[in-house]
Amino acid sequence: MLKPVTLSLILSAAATPAFAQTGSPADDIVVTASGIEQPRDETGQAITVIDSDTIAKRQTIDVVDLLATTPGVRFSRTGSTGSVAGVSLRGAETTQTLVLIDGVKVNDPSGIGDGYDFGPLLTGNIRRIEVLRGSNSVVHGSQAIGGVVSLTTATPAEGFAADAAAEYGYSDTTSARADVSGTAGAVSGGVGASWFRTDGISSAASGTEKDGYKNFAGNARLKVALGDALSLDLRGYYIHSNLDYDSFFGPPADSADVAKLDQYVGYAGLNLALFDGRFTSRAAVTWLRNDRDYYFVRGTAPDYGYSGSNLRFEYQGVVTPADRAKLIFGYEHERPDYDFFGFGSTDSQRANIDSVYALGIVQPFASLSLTGGVRHDDHSQFGGATTFGANTNYSPNGGATNVRASYGEGFKAPSLYQLYDSFSGNAALRPERSKSYDLGIDQSLADGRAVMSLTAFVRNTTDQINYDNATSKYGNIDRTRAKGVEATLALRPVDALNVTASYSYIDARDRSGRPAFDGKRLPRRAEQAISLSADYDWSFGLSTGATLTLVGDSFDDAANLVPLDGYALAGVRASFPIGGHIELYGRVDNLFDADYATASGYGVYGRAAYGGVRLSF
Repeated sequence: MLKPVTLSLILSAAATPAFAQTGSPADDIVVTASGIEQPRDETGQAITVIDSDTIAKRQTIDVVDLLATTPGVRFSRTGSTGSVAGVSLRGAETTQTLVLIDGVKVNDPSGIGDGYDFGPLLTGNIRRIEVLRGSNSVVHGSQAIGGVVSLTTATPAEGFAADAAAEYGYSDTTSARADVSGTAGAVSGGVGASWFRTDGISSAASGTEKDGYKNFAGNARLKVALGDALSLDLRGYYIHSNLDYDSFFGPPADSADVAKLDQYVGYAGLNLALFDGRFTSRAAVTWLRNDRDYYFVRGTAPDYGYSGSNLRFEYQGVVTPADRAKLIFGYEHERPDYDFFGFGSTDSQRANIDSVYALGIVQPFASLSLTGGVRHDDHSQFGGATTFGANTNYSPNGGATNVRASYGEGFKAPSLYQLYDSFSGNAALRPERSKSYDLGIDQSLADGRAVMSLTAFVRNTTDQINYDNATSKYGNIDRTRAKGVEATLALRPVDALNVTASYSYIDARDRSGRPAFDGKRLPRRAEQAISLSADYDWSFGLSTGATLTLVGDSFDDAANLVPLDGYALAGVRASFPIGGHIELYGRVDNLFDADYATASGYGVYGRAAYGGVRLSF
């Protein structure tokens, strides 16, 4: 277990990739705070950027493993690569994390709580990850109670560019990816694909049968300038996932179960800029479809399955009446659909949600930025929900010091399953609501070679939906409270060395008043986590690095009767260029073969080694 530590010790000895990638201008621009590109020091919200260089250096396959080294993030995975994985931000439920891929909401309308399963999401096609921590429903609508995880694929290169990679390692694991992109006149675009397969491990900790996994992902982008002021933007993303998993009806145990997923993500938008860019408009249609089929035995017809889709229309306008003032406003309409078959029954449900919002960003003087906004969502089932948010960023010394403060409200609409399921649905459910408060400071020293950040937060959530054993229905029976501290440190004492660190303390507890649960820690959310990472580029071309992650004790259940012991994971990596276009790389994960669990009864990988080659042109 992790013992309590002083903040000064953490700042001097712990690290994370959260600030390892702040060297390029692109990392000073964020999108999740306001829905438009803006400088990081214009917002008072806590945001981490994981850039393409960091993703490449870490050699990480699972997006979840990258997120796990970010402050405020906790995760759980139910076994082998590809198995169900959830991400919690600042102690919120995993279903209260909003996920975007290339700007499209991908939370699954067919899931019990509209959550996103990170299991099939691998890093092959991903080039940038932005994590916003704290409630922000003014900009993002439903589900942004804990925060937002936004993932983007590669931006088309100027001219022509291509890169590819392939690797092999533990448990007969093979992966490969390739991307091609370019720009010719008014047209830019790119396509990419990745493939992954492994024999895996037993998802049941007590099992002996390996659970294999296959994954294919593809992405495409096309942007066409139709004139000086008008452009067309098309994006697409696809995942096919094929997983052997162990039965979860009762304690996890070896079984022949199979899960298949097809996930389709699409975006089509028009962008218009008028009055020398003082007024810009974006109108887009986005589409998500998740088809999930489950088989008790491979090779047979599916025994049950779910299909969820979400068709959205978005309009966003940005008015810049003065250089230091912006007004962002918009309208959204979405129609989530849910279909189920299996066990002798079928079900099909849908809803309509209409939303309007407005957000103002003002800089009264160069060192102060103020943001405030309001949103109203009208749901065809439960009616309306109005949310507010405000934040500020003040720098007295030209950006070397930034003092941040934010207030954010969040709401989450009941899922279609929770509303309409024939056995446990409750059509009278109200939306979950949250209020989130942040106070933080960022300090840059020695011309940016040292960057420190400290954030304190608290979030109260009411009307949280949970299954009520007394009525066998879902109900608004929970209240939760999360508070804590996040600290990060990034050091670059010499150009060749990058050291990054994070520590987060999260006290997330049940406040429902129910005797069996009130005051108990929320499940699978460790109070403390530390991550330390260092990378060194040697003069002869070799790059070496290591990451150490320590996670404290937690519980697997709401009654705090099933403990999960804390753990420490270490990994090392290296890469070496050959010529100007080829790079060899390799890594060892879980170097000391730690035995641990993120979900009780489910297996985890022991020590595992991988090696590969990258090509770029």
